[in-house]
Amino acid sequence: MSKSLESILQIAAILVVAALIAVAGSDGGATFSGISVFALCAIIAFVMQWIAFIPAYLRQTEHFFDLVGALTNLSLIACALLLSGNLDARTILLAAMVSVWAARLGWFLFHRIQAAGADRRFTKVKPNPTRFLLFWTTQGLWVFLTLAAALAAITSLHREPLGALAAAGLIVWVGGFAIEVIADRQKSTFRNNPANAERFISSGLWAWSRHPNYFGEILLWCGVALVAAPVLAGWQWVTLISPVFVILLLTRASGIPLLEASADERWGSDPDYQTYKTRTPILIMRPPAG
Repeated sequence: MSKSLESILQIAAILVVAALIAVAGSDGGATFSGISVFALCAIIAFVMQWIAFIPAYLRQTEHFFDLVGALTNLSLIACALLLSGNLDARTILLAAMVSVWAARLGWFLFHRIQAAGADRRFTKVKPNPTRFLLFWTTQGLWVFLTLAAALAAITSLHREPLGALAAAGLIVWVGGFAIEVIADRQKSTFRNNPANAERFISSGLWAWSRHPNYFGEILLWCGVALVAAPVLAGWQWVTLISPVFVILLLTRASGIPLLEASADERWGSDPDYQTYKTRTPILIMRPPAG
């Protein structure tokens, strides 16, 4: 099977998954002009990627890939808020949580790619339009599934006052967000020092986990799910796949496996790195021994 045909089939599979989640998340949700707001958000998520793909392919650049992802997150939240109506403390809290995360991460990743000059993930796929389109379509699925629980809660016709579960969710989110921001800053500072060009980071939060930023990312989406859960009903419960999707994506797909393989290639023969791997958890943070 050719790479192009394989990419087309993968795009089709992505759209089927998104359609099923869109149907489930629309259960008991607000509509706009007869169309489910939740489903409309799903459509917007993919359309924004496909529109951005056109200039990206023509210019053979991935420089605004992550920025488009962040803008899509913000656009879906804005769409859900504006078209659902009946806003309350929960919807505003969820919108704020997602928006702060999206704006911070999008800006951070955009500046990182500008500084690096290129993203190695795209080196071989950019010349092939279907393979490059697959990356953009996958980003649409990432945005939609990651936001699914928050979007379902915002568009839900059911409203409940904030309670203990929402408070717990906010605490978890704040903890996760703080860990992610601190870990990213520590690594950026480390990488900006020319003396560390060929070294691996093992200080700060990176002494507690080999991927503390991902641990923080998982925590904050678990927090979002906790805040969203009390107003979900019926098939909307399917949208709690959001944190599960994030966990699987980071631990089984594009996150940790790729970074671990890259690190092993660079430092696999370094005894210090092998010691670091032995002593430091791959994801869940733990104070360093001694």
